[in-house]
Amino acid sequence: MVTIREVREEDNAALAKAIRQVLIDIGVPKVGTAYADPELDFMYQAYQTTRSAYFVIEEDGVLLGGAGIAPLAGEDPKICELQKMYFLAQGRGRGLGQQMIDHCLAYAKDQNFELCYLETLPYMKAAQKLYLKTGFSYIDGPMGSTGHTSCNVWLTKAL
Repeated sequence: MVTIREVREEDNAALAKAIRQVLIDIGVPKVGTAYADPELDFMYQAYQTTRSAYFVIEEDGVLLGGAGIAPLAGEDPKICELQKMYFLAQGRGRGLGQQMIDHCLAYAKDQNFELCYLETLPYMKAAQKLYLKTGFSYIDGPMGSTGHTSCNVWLTKAL
């Protein structure tokens, strides 16, 4: 059975390992992407701030991936960011990404955000297809202060 739930402190090690594995699998640069984010090893703690949550998806006790929502750093407080959405290979192609985005966007709406921003890499075509299907649209440049200088594809969705 597949479950989406908020991250727990005891998920930190498995989640960091899973995210790094996905990033290595898809050939993401280690600098200027989520790979270098200092909170990667402490995802539970990183999302203990106001209007922030990180959700994991697990199947029969195995963590398959996750995604988070948080205010977009350096931007209007009405804007959130969909962050660190990654799934291990066994979680891809099964509709779990759509379930996770729906869950995250519902949370964002509950937190009274009006716009959701995300950034990705040009070769992450499957992810972009999912984002577009969910109602995200491309924009011409980055927003906020994410520190992800290698991510050069940006999208937003009105909530």
